[in-house]
Amino acid sequence: MKRAKPVADVATTVAAMPEIKPGQSIALLQELHILTREGKMNQDSRRKLKQVYHLYQFIEPLLKEIQQDHPAISLVDHGAGKSYLGFILYDLFFKTLNDGSRIYGIETREELVQKSQELAKKLDFPGMSFLNLSVAESTESELLPRQIDVVTALHACNTATDDAIQFALKKRAKFMVLVPCCQAEVASVLKKNKGKALGKNALTELWRHPLHTREFGSQITNVLRCLQLEAHGYQVSVTELVGWEHSMKNELIIASYKNLPRQRPTERLSEVLETLGLEEMGQRFFAEQVAQAQAVQ
Repeated sequence: MKRAKPVADVATTVAAMPEIKPGQSIALLQELHILTREGKMNQDSRRKLKQVYHLYQFIEPLLKEIQQDHPAISLVDHGAGKSYLGFILYDLFFKTLNDGSRIYGIETREELVQKSQELAKKLDFPGMSFLNLSVAESTESELLPRQIDVVTALHACNTATDDAIQFALKKRAKFMVLVPCCQAEVASVLKKNKGKALGKNALTELWRHPLHTREFGSQITNVLRCLQLEAHGYQVSVTELVGWEHSMKNELIIASYKNLPRQRPTERLSEVLETLGLEEMGQRFFAEQVAQAQAVQ
Protein backbone atom coordinates (compact mmCIF):
# COMPACT_ATOMS: atom_id res chain seq x y z
CA MET A 1 0.00 0.00 0.00
CA LYS A 2 1.33 3.40 -1.01
CA ARG A 3 2.05 5.71 1.93
CA ALA A 4 1.21 9.39 1.85
CA LYS A 5 4.12 11.81 1.98
CA PRO A 6 4.89 13.51 5.33
CA VAL A 7 3.09 16.84 5.75
CA ALA A 8 6.34 18.81 5.42
CA ASP A 9 7.16 17.13 2.10
CA VAL A 10 3.65 17.78 0.76
CA ALA A 11 3.92 21.45 1.78
CA THR A 12 7.22 21.75 -0.08
CA THR A 13 5.69 20.15 -3.17
CA VAL A 14 2.65 22.44 -3.08
CA ALA A 15 4.75 25.57 -2.49
CA ALA A 16 6.43 24.89 -5.82
CA MET A 17 3.10 24.88 -7.67
CA PRO A 18 2.35 28.26 -9.27
CA GLU A 19 -1.36 27.33 -9.44
CA ILE A 20 -1.79 27.33 -5.65
CA LYS A 21 -2.36 30.69 -3.96
CA PRO A 22 -0.20 31.55 -0.93
CA GLY A 23 -1.85 30.57 2.33
CA GLN A 24 -4.21 28.09 0.72
CA SER A 25 -5.03 25.16 3.01
CA ILE A 26 -3.40 21.97 1.74
CA ALA A 27 -5.83 19.90 3.81
CA LEU A 28 -8.78 21.62 2.13
CA LEU A 29 -7.42 21.02 -1.37
CA GLN A 30 -6.87 17.37 -0.50
CA GLU A 31 -10.39 17.02 0.93
CA LEU A 32 -11.81 18.57 -2.24
CA HIS A 33 -9.72 16.06 -4.24
CA ILE A 34 -7.89 18.86 -6.01
CA LEU A 35 -4.64 17.61 -4.49
CA THR A 36 -3.73 13.96 -3.91
CA ARG A 37 -2.36 12.77 -0.55
CA GLU A 38 1.11 13.21 -2.06
CA GLY A 39 0.35 16.82 -2.96
CA LYS A 40 0.07 16.19 -6.69
CA MET A 41 -2.48 17.60 -9.10
CA ASN A 42 -3.77 16.21 -12.40
CA GLN A 43 -4.93 18.23 -15.39
CA ASP A 44 -8.60 17.99 -14.46
CA SER A 45 -7.86 19.31 -10.96
CA ARG A 46 -5.87 22.19 -12.43
CA ARG A 47 -8.85 23.17 -14.58
CA LYS A 48 -11.21 22.92 -11.59
CA LEU A 49 -8.98 25.06 -9.40
CA LYS A 50 -8.47 27.59 -12.17
CA GLN A 51 -12.25 27.92 -12.51
CA VAL A 52 -12.78 28.64 -8.82
CA TYR A 53 -9.82 31.04 -8.64
CA HIS A 54 -11.13 32.85 -11.69
CA LEU A 55 -14.42 33.42 -9.90
CA TYR A 56 -12.59 34.45 -6.75
CA GLN A 57 -10.87 37.30 -8.56
CA PHE A 58 -14.31 38.75 -9.33
CA ILE A 59 -15.70 38.20 -5.83
CA GLU A 60 -12.75 39.35 -3.70
CA PRO A 61 -13.09 43.07 -4.63
CA LEU A 62 -16.80 42.92 -3.74
CA LEU A 63 -15.99 41.52 -0.30
CA LYS A 64 -13.39 44.24 0.28
CA GLU A 65 -15.91 46.91 -0.72
CA ILE A 66 -18.39 45.56 1.83
CA GLN A 67 -15.67 45.65 4.51
CA GLN A 68 -15.30 49.38 3.93
CA ASP A 69 -18.97 49.79 4.80
CA HIS A 70 -19.38 47.37 7.71
CA PRO A 71 -17.88 44.26 9.33
CA ALA A 72 -19.52 40.81 9.42
CA ILE A 73 -19.95 39.94 5.73
CA SER A 74 -22.78 37.55 4.88
CA LEU A 75 -22.61 35.50 1.67
CA VAL A 76 -25.14 32.94 0.43
CA ASP A 77 -24.12 30.40 -2.21
CA HIS A 78 -27.18 28.88 -3.90
CA GLY A 79 -26.99 25.42 -5.44
CA ALA A 80 -23.74 24.97 -3.55
CA GLY A 81 -23.19 21.30 -4.52
CA LYS A 82 -19.94 20.21 -2.87
CA SER A 83 -19.30 23.85 -1.93
CA TYR A 84 -16.00 24.19 -3.78
CA LEU A 85 -16.55 27.93 -4.12
CA GLY A 86 -17.69 28.42 -0.53
CA PHE A 87 -14.73 26.55 0.93
CA ILE A 88 -12.19 28.34 -1.27
CA LEU A 89 -13.72 31.73 -0.42
CA TYR A 90 -13.63 30.92 3.26
CA ASP A 91 -10.06 29.66 3.12
CA LEU A 92 -8.69 32.61 1.15
CA PHE A 93 -10.72 35.45 2.67
CA PHE A 94 -13.05 34.62 5.57
CA LYS A 95 -10.92 32.42 7.83
CA THR A 96 -8.78 35.32 9.09
CA LEU A 97 -11.83 37.44 9.95
CA ASN A 98 -13.04 37.54 13.51
CA ASP A 99 -16.12 39.69 13.07
CA GLY A 100 -19.03 37.31 12.67
CA SER A 101 -18.72 36.98 8.88
CA ARG A 102 -20.45 33.87 7.55
CA ILE A 103 -20.91 31.86 4.36
CA TYR A 104 -24.18 29.94 3.89
CA GLY A 105 -24.30 27.07 1.39
CA ILE A 106 -27.81 26.25 0.14
CA GLU A 107 -28.21 22.79 -1.41
CA THR A 108 -31.15 20.41 -1.97
CA ARG A 109 -29.10 17.20 -1.82
CA GLU A 110 -28.99 16.23 1.83
CA GLU A 111 -25.92 14.01 1.52
CA LEU A 112 -23.86 16.90 0.10
CA VAL A 113 -25.03 19.21 2.88
CA GLN A 114 -23.98 16.65 5.48
CA LYS A 115 -20.56 16.13 3.89
CA SER A 116 -19.96 19.88 3.75
CA GLN A 117 -20.94 20.25 7.40
CA GLU A 118 -18.50 17.50 8.35
CA LEU A 119 -15.70 19.02 6.29
CA ALA A 120 -16.20 22.50 7.77
CA LYS A 121 -15.98 21.00 11.24
CA LYS A 122 -12.88 18.97 10.35
CA LEU A 123 -11.10 22.03 8.93
CA ASP A 124 -12.24 24.23 11.82
CA PHE A 125 -14.13 26.66 9.57
CA PRO A 126 -16.73 27.85 12.12
CA GLY A 127 -18.10 30.61 9.93
CA MET A 128 -19.69 28.23 7.42
CA SER A 129 -23.29 26.98 7.53
CA PHE A 130 -24.98 24.51 5.17
CA LEU A 131 -28.73 24.26 4.77
CA ASN A 132 -30.76 21.53 3.06
CA LEU A 133 -33.18 23.86 1.27
CA SER A 134 -34.26 24.79 -2.23
CA VAL A 135 -33.54 28.34 -3.36
CA ALA A 136 -37.23 29.18 -3.10
CA GLU A 137 -37.48 27.71 0.42
CA SER A 138 -34.44 29.65 1.59
CA THR A 139 -36.15 32.93 0.72
CA GLU A 140 -38.65 32.34 3.53
CA SER A 141 -36.35 30.44 5.91
CA GLU A 142 -35.74 31.90 9.37
CA LEU A 143 -32.35 30.15 9.40
CA LEU A 144 -30.94 32.97 7.28
CA PRO A 145 -30.47 36.66 8.18
CA ARG A 146 -32.97 39.25 6.99
CA GLN A 147 -30.28 40.94 4.94
CA ILE A 148 -27.47 39.34 2.91
CA ASP A 149 -24.46 41.13 1.42
CA VAL A 150 -23.52 38.81 -1.45
CA VAL A 151 -25.53 36.15 -3.30
CA THR A 152 -23.87 33.68 -5.65
CA ALA A 153 -25.58 31.12 -7.89
CA LEU A 154 -23.31 29.11 -10.16
CA HIS A 155 -24.91 26.89 -12.79
CA ALA A 156 -28.26 27.07 -11.01
CA CYS A 157 -30.44 25.32 -13.58
CA ASN A 158 -33.35 26.94 -15.38
CA THR A 159 -35.56 28.94 -13.00
CA ALA A 160 -33.27 28.35 -9.96
CA THR A 161 -31.27 31.38 -11.12
CA ASP A 162 -34.46 33.45 -11.09
CA ASP A 163 -35.26 32.15 -7.61
CA ALA A 164 -31.76 33.21 -6.52
CA ILE A 165 -32.40 36.68 -7.94
CA GLN A 166 -35.71 36.90 -6.05
CA PHE A 167 -33.89 35.77 -2.89
CA ALA A 168 -31.24 38.46 -3.38
CA LEU A 169 -33.85 41.16 -4.03
CA LYS A 170 -35.81 40.23 -0.93
CA LYS A 171 -32.62 40.12 1.17
CA ARG A 172 -31.52 43.49 -0.26
CA ALA A 173 -28.20 42.04 -1.41
CA LYS A 174 -25.55 44.57 -2.37
CA PHE A 175 -23.97 42.18 -4.86
CA MET A 176 -25.05 39.21 -6.98
CA VAL A 177 -22.68 36.88 -8.86
CA LEU A 178 -24.62 34.62 -11.24
CA VAL A 179 -23.64 31.95 -13.77
CA PRO A 180 -26.98 30.90 -15.32
CA CYS A 181 -27.51 27.41 -16.70
CA CYS A 182 -30.06 25.44 -18.78
CA GLN A 183 -32.54 28.27 -19.33
CA ALA A 184 -35.49 26.39 -20.86
CA GLU A 185 -38.57 28.22 -19.63
CA VAL A 186 -38.50 31.21 -22.00
CA ALA A 187 -37.60 28.95 -24.95
CA SER A 188 -40.67 26.80 -24.22
CA VAL A 189 -42.91 29.89 -24.29
CA LEU A 190 -41.31 31.07 -27.55
CA LYS A 191 -41.93 27.61 -29.03
CA LYS A 192 -45.54 27.54 -27.84
CA ASN A 193 -46.34 30.93 -29.35
CA LYS A 194 -44.24 30.50 -32.49
CA GLY A 195 -47.14 29.62 -34.81
CA LYS A 196 -49.22 32.70 -34.13
CA ALA A 197 -46.20 35.00 -34.02
CA LEU A 198 -44.41 34.05 -37.26
CA GLY A 199 -46.49 36.19 -39.57
CA LYS A 200 -46.51 39.29 -37.40
CA ASN A 201 -42.89 40.33 -37.05
CA ALA A 202 -39.72 39.59 -39.02
CA LEU A 203 -37.87 39.30 -35.70
CA THR A 204 -39.51 35.92 -35.18
CA GLU A 205 -37.00 34.58 -37.72
CA LEU A 206 -34.49 34.76 -34.86
CA TRP A 207 -36.14 31.76 -33.23
CA ARG A 208 -38.04 30.06 -36.09
CA HIS A 209 -35.79 26.98 -36.20
CA PRO A 210 -35.75 24.70 -33.13
CA LEU A 211 -32.01 25.10 -32.51
CA HIS A 212 -32.35 28.86 -32.70
CA THR A 213 -35.37 28.73 -30.39
CA ARG A 214 -33.23 27.09 -27.73
CA GLU A 215 -30.24 29.38 -28.20
CA PHE A 216 -32.27 32.57 -28.50
CA GLY A 217 -34.39 31.54 -25.52
CA SER A 218 -31.25 31.18 -23.41
CA GLN A 219 -29.88 34.52 -24.63
CA ILE A 220 -33.08 36.47 -24.08
CA THR A 221 -33.54 34.93 -20.62
CA ASN A 222 -30.30 36.51 -19.47
CA VAL A 223 -31.17 39.80 -21.18
CA LEU A 224 -34.44 39.86 -19.26
CA ARG A 225 -32.62 39.07 -16.02
CA CYS A 226 -30.24 41.97 -16.57
CA LEU A 227 -33.11 44.36 -17.26
CA GLN A 228 -34.91 43.03 -14.20
CA LEU A 229 -31.88 43.78 -12.02
CA GLU A 230 -31.46 47.24 -13.54
CA ALA A 231 -35.15 47.88 -12.87
CA HIS A 232 -34.32 47.34 -9.19
CA GLY A 233 -31.52 49.90 -9.22
CA TYR A 234 -28.57 47.56 -9.84
CA GLN A 235 -25.60 48.24 -12.08
CA VAL A 236 -25.06 45.12 -14.19
CA SER A 237 -21.99 43.82 -16.00
CA VAL A 238 -21.90 40.72 -18.18
CA THR A 239 -18.77 38.86 -19.14
CA GLU A 240 -17.47 35.38 -19.96
CA LEU A 241 -16.47 33.07 -17.18
CA VAL A 242 -13.46 31.69 -19.01
CA GLY A 243 -12.40 28.15 -18.31
CA TRP A 244 -15.61 26.41 -17.26
CA GLU A 245 -16.12 22.92 -18.66
CA HIS A 246 -19.38 23.88 -20.40
CA SER A 247 -18.17 26.69 -22.61
CA MET A 248 -21.70 27.37 -23.90
CA LYS A 249 -22.82 28.12 -20.34
CA ASN A 250 -20.09 30.42 -19.11
CA GLU A 251 -21.89 33.75 -18.94
CA LEU A 252 -21.12 35.64 -15.75
CA ILE A 253 -23.55 38.30 -14.51
CA ILE A 254 -22.40 40.61 -11.72
CA ALA A 255 -24.94 43.00 -10.24
CA SER A 256 -24.03 45.81 -7.82
CA TYR A 257 -26.73 47.79 -6.05
CA LYS A 258 -26.25 51.49 -6.85
CA ASN A 259 -29.83 52.77 -6.48
CA LEU A 260 -29.79 53.73 -10.16
CA PRO A 261 -32.84 55.17 -11.98
CA ARG A 262 -35.39 52.43 -12.59
CA GLN A 263 -37.85 53.86 -15.09
CA ARG A 264 -36.00 53.24 -18.37
CA PRO A 265 -35.02 49.59 -17.70
CA THR A 266 -38.57 48.97 -16.47
CA GLU A 267 -39.97 50.32 -19.74
CA ARG A 268 -37.41 48.37 -21.77
CA LEU A 269 -38.28 45.18 -19.95
CA SER A 270 -41.94 45.69 -20.78
CA GLU A 271 -41.14 46.42 -24.43
CA VAL A 272 -38.96 43.33 -24.85
CA LEU A 273 -41.60 41.06 -23.34
CA GLU A 274 -44.28 42.54 -25.59
CA THR A 275 -42.14 42.50 -28.75
CA LEU A 276 -41.26 38.82 -28.31
CA GLY A 277 -44.76 37.73 -27.31
CA LEU A 278 -43.59 36.87 -23.80
CA GLU A 279 -46.17 38.86 -21.86
CA GLU A 280 -47.08 35.77 -19.84
CA MET A 281 -43.54 35.83 -18.42
CA GLY A 282 -44.24 39.19 -16.84
CA GLN A 283 -45.01 37.61 -13.48
CA ARG A 284 -41.45 36.29 -13.28
CA PHE A 285 -39.54 39.25 -14.65
CA PHE A 286 -41.71 42.31 -14.52
CA ALA A 287 -44.62 42.57 -12.08
CA GLU A 288 -42.70 43.85 -9.04
CA GLN A 289 -40.61 46.26 -11.08
CA VAL A 290 -43.58 48.32 -12.25
CA ALA A 291 -44.79 49.01 -8.75
CA GLN A 292 -41.31 49.70 -7.40
CA ALA A 293 -40.29 51.96 -10.28
CA GLN A 294 -43.46 54.01 -9.91
CA ALA A 295 -42.98 54.25 -6.15
CA VAL A 296 -39.37 55.41 -6.48
CA GLN A 297 -39.80 57.92 -9.29
